[in-house]
Formats: sequence, structure tokens, C-alpha cells
Amino acid sequence: MPTYTAFLQDMWLATGSRGEIVAAIRAMPDPSRANDLLVFDDATGRQVDFDLRDTAEEPEAARPRGRPSLGVVAREVTLLPRHWDWLAEQPEGASAALRRLVEEARKRDDGGRAGKDAAFRFMTAIAGDRANFEEATRALYAGDIDRMAALMAEWPVGIRNHALSLAVGSGAIGG
Repeated sequence: MPTYTAFLQDMWLATGSRGEIVAAIRAMPDPSRANDLLVFDDATGRQVDFDLRDTAEEPEAARPRGRPSLGVVAREVTLLPRHWDWLAEQPEGASAALRRLVEEARKRDDGGRAGKDAAFRFMTAIAGDRANFEEATRALYAGDIDRMAALMAEWPVGIRNHALSLAVGSGAIGG
């Protein structure tokens, strides 16, 4: 299940599911400026926006007939003839074989690059103008987490802890 982390200015506010984040935001007074409240996807480090309107009174959308939507997206893939030949021989079909190969590759990545990229996106959005930002980013991509932590020592604890947790791929640890 996806997790998200919310910050009110420099202060860590909450980490949890979409519903938990929305509930935490609704429970607090409105911030003086809308851009004081930032929510980030913990998997990607990207800033996200949630619809905070109360939807309890809205009627449920009619369910479409047919197969449920699985979020499958069709795109063009260019392969050599020998690759197409190999895919054609796979018992579950070409699409299933490609999905399996992609999932295996993602598991081998071990979150290393993805975690660094998520930390970078988060840091850029919330701490891009802070002292030592560039040096901390260099340490992040060099894999020197101790140096990165030292360079961020003067940053607010919630921002620092969240950036470090994304960098090591463990998700948010709050602050």
C-alpha cells in the first residue's frame, strides 16, 4: 500500500496511507498559505495533491461492466526479431513475460537508485534553498549517507530524517 508524508512548512506532520494523511490534514487548522502544506509520495519522492473535500455525500460512481481495470497501459516496444521469437515461445504470452522480466529487474535494483532519486526529488522540493543542499545531493548519489547526514545537520529534523529514510529506501521515519 502506498504511503505518503505531509509537512507543514518545515515540520513533519504525518506519514501514512492516503486516508490517514487526508484525516490528519483535515484535523488541523487551515495553514495561512496553501503552499505551506506539502505532501510527498514516499515511493517516488514526488509532491502530490489530495482532494480534501468531504466526499461522503457524493454518490458512488456506477461500476463499469466487463473486466476490472488493472491499470494496464499499452505502449509500443521495439525489439529485434530474435527477441520477438523468444517472447512468442513463452507459455504465458509476450506481455506477461515482459511484465515478469521488468518485475525481476525492479527487485534486483534493491531500491538503490529509486531511493536516491526519491530522496533527491523530495530534497529539491522542500530543501532546495537550504545550506549544503548541493553537497548533500552529491553525497546522496555517491552513496555516502554519513556525509549526507552531516551536511544536513542544521536542517529541520523531520526534513533531514525523511530525506535520509528515502535515500536508504526504507520509507518515511518522521521526526
